[in-house]
Amino acid sequence: MGNGIARGMTAPALHMAGVFQIGGKQLFGPVDLSFPAAGWSCVLGPSGAGKSTILRLLLDLETGGTFHGTVTASDGAPLAERVAMMAQSDLLMPWLPVRENVVLGARLRGEAPDMARADKLIARVGLGDHASKKPAALSGGMRQRVALARTLMEDRPIVLLDEPFSALDASTRADMQELAAEVLKDKTVVLVTHDPAEAARLGRKIFVMEGGAVNVWPTPDTPPIRAINAPETLACQSALLDHLRGHVA
Repeated sequence: MGNGIARGMTAPALHMAGVFQIGGKQLFGPVDLSFPAAGWSCVLGPSGAGKSTILRLLLDLETGGTFHGTVTASDGAPLAERVAMMAQSDLLMPWLPVRENVVLGARLRGEAPDMARADKLIARVGLGDHASKKPAALSGGMRQRVALARTLMEDRPIVLLDEPFSALDASTRADMQELAAEVLKDKTVVLVTHDPAEAARLGRKIFVMEGGAVNVWPTPDTPPIRAINAPETLACQSALLDHLRGHVA
C-alpha cells in the first residue's frame, strides 16, 4: 500500500544507520546502509536475520523491538508519504474483487482511481480474465500478483518489496520480475528475497545479512535487469547460494 500523494517525485537515495534490538538482545548492527536512488537494492540472509525489519524501519512501522539510529533520504524530505510497500502477506480485502483491491489505495484516500491504468496492470500480471473475482476464488500465486499490481498502481518514488514473487512458478516469476523492473525503473526499490537468482538478476546493490552484520555483496558489471542465463548472472547467483548455504550450515 502507499501513503500520501507523492506521485511524480524524484526517487531519492536512502540511508539507514544504527542498531536494532529485540527482547533486550541485539538482532543486527551497527549497520550503515546506503540504498541507491532509482535502483534496486536486494537484501538476503537466513530467516530471522532481520530482513523484513529493515523494510519496516524504513517505513517507520512497528517492529516489536527498538532501533537506535537514523533513517534518512538524500533529499532530506520525510519518507512516509512517498513509500509503497508490498508485504509478505497479500493483505487483500476478501470482500473486494481484484479490480477494487488494485485501486484500494486511491479509494482510501478519497481519490478517483485511474481504472484504465488498473485494468492495464491487471492484464499485465496475467489476471485480465479474473478482474471481477474475489480473493477466495484465486490461487496463492494469483493473489500475490494482485498485491503486486496494487503496489505498482501506487506509483510511489520509493517501493519496498518483501518477497513479492515467492508464491510464483519459475516462468511467472521471471515475467513478474521483468514487469516490476520496467514499471519501477525510475524508483528507489528495496527488495527482500530468499532467492539468490532474483538478487543476481535485479540487484544494483546486494546486501547479505549474517551474524548481526549487513555486508555488501559484489554485483555483476552489467546493469539490471540481467538476462537469467547470462554468465555474469549465473556466476553471481552461484556464489551467493554457496555463501548462504555455508552460513546456514
